[in-house]
Amino acid sequence: MAGCLCVTALAAGSRPAFYLSSFKPVKVLKGTLQIGKVASFPRKVLVVLQFSCSIALVISTMIVYQQIQYAKDRPTGDDLNRLMLTGMSKDLVRNYTALKNEMIGKGIVTSVTMSSCSATGINLHDDISEWPGKKAGERMTLGTVWVNKDYFSTLGMKLEQGRDFDGISDKATVILNEAAVKHLGLMRPLNQTLKYDTTRTIIGVVKDALMQSPFSPADPTMFVYDYDPSPQSVVMYRLSPHITTQDAIAQLGPIFNKYNPAYPFDYQFEDVDYARKFSAEMLVGKLAGIFAMLAIFISCLGLFGLAAYMAEQRNKEIGIRKVLGASVSQIWLLLTGDFIVLVLISCVIASPIALYFLHHWLQNYDYRINIGPWVFIAAAIAAVVITIVTISFQAIKAAIANPVKTLSTE
Repeated sequence: MAGCLCVTALAAGSRPAFYLSSFKPVKVLKGTLQIGKVASFPRKVLVVLQFSCSIALVISTMIVYQQIQYAKDRPTGDDLNRLMLTGMSKDLVRNYTALKNEMIGKGIVTSVTMSSCSATGINLHDDISEWPGKKAGERMTLGTVWVNKDYFSTLGMKLEQGRDFDGISDKATVILNEAAVKHLGLMRPLNQTLKYDTTRTIIGVVKDALMQSPFSPADPTMFVYDYDPSPQSVVMYRLSPHITTQDAIAQLGPIFNKYNPAYPFDYQFEDVDYARKFSAEMLVGKLAGIFAMLAIFISCLGLFGLAAYMAEQRNKEIGIRKVLGASVSQIWLLLTGDFIVLVLISCVIASPIALYFLHHWLQNYDYRINIGPWVFIAAAIAAVVITIVTISFQAIKAAIANPVKTLSTE
């Protein structure tokens, strides 16, 4: 940090130091030194570069947040609202039926189920050794979720075809999601068989749910009936709409402590767990926004300084125009016009660069937005407005100055 500070200070101070030291003292003392328009050219280049970075970051921030919102608004195929999860233990496995009946009986929850994983992640992927239409040497891998009764109703997942699990009689059956049916190339999946741990009959097809990444297609998944819960499983339960979350947690605690005395009542909300899947993208968006604001602030400082310099260089010209009848608005427009051109040049430079990098960034996601032209238009308008606000102080100050003072000489 110290080294970076020193290098930056040296680089920033070197140009004006060498530039001023190149002046001939005789011309400076006589007042005959003419700096001309060439001196302002490096300043204009820096302003264009600064605003190009700022506009590119503004565009990036807008695209990142669009992508995040696009994924958040995507239908998940299930209902995670008021859905809670608690990890299983040996006591809960033994008392699962009693726990389920008491929670439903007291009206705290509407449904309870058990699963080998949460609703927002699949822990197991297994190979399918046999299925209709299999070619020689072909292998298929499906996400595998072991479930108990009422799984789909608890998670709010809808069956598209067939029926749900009834009980232990379904120990040799399986339910596929739509992605798995497509993955296996099954035209009429019901009553077809596939071989996993044993030969299983397909009794239903459930609508796809986003159990993995919200930015990718639904994972091809098979749901297998688990009639013997294990401590590696989780119990999921949906809170009743007639009870507040705080009251429900207060009532659930004693029930879980009753059937699981060795462990404290621990739980998580599935919608909160799903929201964590956006954390990386949210961090990128926040960082892009912070850097965009810093870049705009620095650009405005440079623009403000350039506006002051240009107004000072043209003070006699402005005085003459005022004497000849130019209004304040005309002089303001004269001074701001050059800067608006610089910002528009920055927009032309920044837009294709931002488009290139953002297009490649979006390729990381299967479910992504299309970059529309309005983002670049909005960024350009914002940059022009910021430019006008920044330089208006100097422009109006120069426009209302007394021409007698600017035109007088010794």
